[in-house]
Amino acid sequence: MKSAEIREAFLRFFEEQGHTRVASSSLIPGNDPTLLFTNAGMNQFKDCFLGQEKRAYTRAVSSQKCVRAGGKHNDLENVGYTARHHTFFEMLGNFSFGDYFKRDAISYAWNFLTSDKWLNLPKEKLWVTVYASDDEAYDIWTKEIGVPAERMVRIGDNKGAPYASDNFWTMGDTGPCGPCTEIFYDHGADIWGGPPGSPEEDGDRYIEIWNNVFMQFNRTADGVLHPLPAPSVDTGMGLERISAVLQHVHSNYEIDLFQSLLTASANAIGCTNDNQASLKVVADHIRSCGFLVADGVLPSNEGRGYVLRRIIRRACRHGNKLGAKGSFFYQIVGALVAEMGEAFPELKSQQAHIERVLKAEEEQFAKTLEQGLKILEQDLAELKGDVVPGDVVFKLYDTYGFPMDLTGDIARERNLTLDEAGFEREMEAQRVRARSASSFGMDYNSLVKVDVATEFTGYKATSGSAKVVGLYKEGQAVDVLSEGEEGVVVLDQTPFYAESGGQIGDSGYLQASGGRFDVRDTTKTGGAFLHHGVLASGSLTIGAPVETHVEAEVRNATALNHSATHLLHAALRKVLGEHVQQKGSLVDSQRLRFDFSHFEAIKPEQLKALEDIVNAEIRKNSPVETEETDIETAKQKGAMALFGEKYGDSVRVLSMGDFSVELCGGIHANRTGDIGLLKIISEGGVASGVRRIEAVTGAAALAYLNAAEEQLKEAANLVKGSRENLIDKLSAVLERNRLLEKQLEQLQAKAASAAGDDLSASALDVKGVKVLAVRLDGQDGKALLALVDQLKNKLGRAVILLGSVHEEKVVLVAGVTKDLTGQLKAGDLMKQAAAAVGGKGGGRPDMAQGGGIDAGALDAALALTVPFVEQGL
Repeated sequence: MKSAEIREAFLRFFEEQGHTRVASSSLIPGNDPTLLFTNAGMNQFKDCFLGQEKRAYTRAVSSQKCVRAGGKHNDLENVGYTARHHTFFEMLGNFSFGDYFKRDAISYAWNFLTSDKWLNLPKEKLWVTVYASDDEAYDIWTKEIGVPAERMVRIGDNKGAPYASDNFWTMGDTGPCGPCTEIFYDHGADIWGGPPGSPEEDGDRYIEIWNNVFMQFNRTADGVLHPLPAPSVDTGMGLERISAVLQHVHSNYEIDLFQSLLTASANAIGCTNDNQASLKVVADHIRSCGFLVADGVLPSNEGRGYVLRRIIRRACRHGNKLGAKGSFFYQIVGALVAEMGEAFPELKSQQAHIERVLKAEEEQFAKTLEQGLKILEQDLAELKGDVVPGDVVFKLYDTYGFPMDLTGDIARERNLTLDEAGFEREMEAQRVRARSASSFGMDYNSLVKVDVATEFTGYKATSGSAKVVGLYKEGQAVDVLSEGEEGVVVLDQTPFYAESGGQIGDSGYLQASGGRFDVRDTTKTGGAFLHHGVLASGSLTIGAPVETHVEAEVRNATALNHSATHLLHAALRKVLGEHVQQKGSLVDSQRLRFDFSHFEAIKPEQLKALEDIVNAEIRKNSPVETEETDIETAKQKGAMALFGEKYGDSVRVLSMGDFSVELCGGIHANRTGDIGLLKIISEGGVASGVRRIEAVTGAAALAYLNAAEEQLKEAANLVKGSRENLIDKLSAVLERNRLLEKQLEQLQAKAASAAGDDLSASALDVKGVKVLAVRLDGQDGKALLALVDQLKNKLGRAVILLGSVHEEKVVLVAGVTKDLTGQLKAGDLMKQAAAAVGGKGGGRPDMAQGGGIDAGALDAALALTVPFVEQGL
């Protein structure tokens, strides 16, 4: 049986047993922070097992797409080197939510596997395991199903802890769990390996094909097992494994699902299909990558996107090992769609998107792969011992974009290990360097060394009293600043916000009895706030008391834009998908700029939806609330954190109703209604997979709309209309222009026709064929086509080439009468002529078009016509 037939047979069998067929859920688990990817068929039913969700059915069957390439369930390193490990696989499963339990689950599994109506596996080839203390399941198998005791195996706690067993299933550290019974297929004595529970169980002779999990408990974080409201059943059978059994092969890579992918991979790489491990890696990885992108994951440096990037780059490296030149990985997507698109239509609908994403990532990695591999080879050649130093691993990561996993994969092939602790030390040192090197505005941060800390009072005030605790001029500490001097002032406390999180630093002034210091920007180094500016009058000394005054209108406008940025971020995730992640922002008093991960331009209707959603939230006038808490509590509240950002023990959670919850230390509006209005003014790409939106709010948004209104009025005046009938007026103008252009074409055709009478007289006779090659500058392609048709009728047996320089480009049209196309073809003549003017062309044997950019070569191109005819006759 083919894999697709097995999949359908499984689903149909359980439908006949009263199960509801349920579509595979996304690889991105819905509302489950404990999982990186969907890794089992039961994931989408987790709340049903916990009794937290009721559905219209109590029996379900599905074929679930799964990925195990990150987090606890990670098979990545084994892929390509074993017969059954994959990053992507299909799990066939039947489920009972408080309906049937052990007896029916065991009976269904046995009947489907052994009945001659279904898979018809020989019963004597099947072995069964149960959890050591599960006497109920053991008795069902032996006394009711009839499995002999010699093919029954009890498996106890063989993983070092209570309920840690091959036959006690858990989805994770917490969640539904329970004893299970597994069915194994015996491939025969000619294959090495022993039955489950034996010292040789890791061999390939006995292969697990079905797992019946009896959901009886929910394990909480403290390790306690709590009985579920209703005992349930979760079963799973790997499609790839059962296909290997039914197709009489010992490796999953030999089944039909993989044969076309291996062939396509070999063709794309340009190698033979000779059972190479690297080719298996590529064939496996195209499945996980294709499905992940189809489900909305994009390559990035965080979370799911980082795992996807690792898999793509691993596939690229293995293709490189096999001799791949240039981009190849994306070319295999078509074979994946052909193989699995019928069962998973999202592959078909998103094929172009998947190819585009994979190609872009592949090209990005290819730029550094070759050089990075050379560096790694050199470092490994000089290596003493069997551990790759952390600084080498970091250099490859930092300079050449090699994830640590990729370096580890290469090292593992040579029986080497990585100094992971050393790598992490280098990473932390880099973070420290990056923080200390960042600077804004006047760039005093890298020069000023301040040991004191400033208390920030700006969340509740824009003015106050303070004392000068530090003065700096040209990076050096001084005791006094005099009138006209630029410098930095450090205070013991300040309402001035220091630039961070994309929000610009505050401006304003410091008033002392002896002078006034104008603050142009505020930044931060360590715990000190640095007020950059110039002493406008008088002098300022250490210890002097000052009154602080933030420019309130600028601060308020900036706060509105910052709050709008949070709403925009949430709206983007709502409209475009959960893959959207902030990649940078800049918020000032004039506008907001927000960079985010997304692989294509946002459609006009999506931009409108974004505006509508944000403005609806603004009109709700929800309070903007903040809370100081620890990072774990913040995450439990659903607060989004920026990847790579280092947070302290206490974080600030900013919430806008139930629409947006993020970690943020910035200045914000009091209520969403204060923003007034958001208007998007631009959207575009700034890097591979990164888009940018700019928008205005409040008074700036009103000014933008007023300016647009004035432009509408001006446009209406130009066409002698009003705002109400502007579209009709513009349509009339465009229609009139189209008519005039049509009339112009007709006049040009008439002029060309009149010229045709004169041109026909100048045709040359070459071996009984009329040959005409003429330059008619100013004529467009349509006019030349009409003229060639006319000349063919006038000349009879003829070959014609007309050329023109039109709007600074060369236009060419060639024609050959029908009676000559067996010997002379217009398309062949056009290819020669177009090449002569630096362009391309082609067409039918009797008519062809082309063009180029070298107007100076047009006469030479036309001169090719006579030799072309002479050689062809």
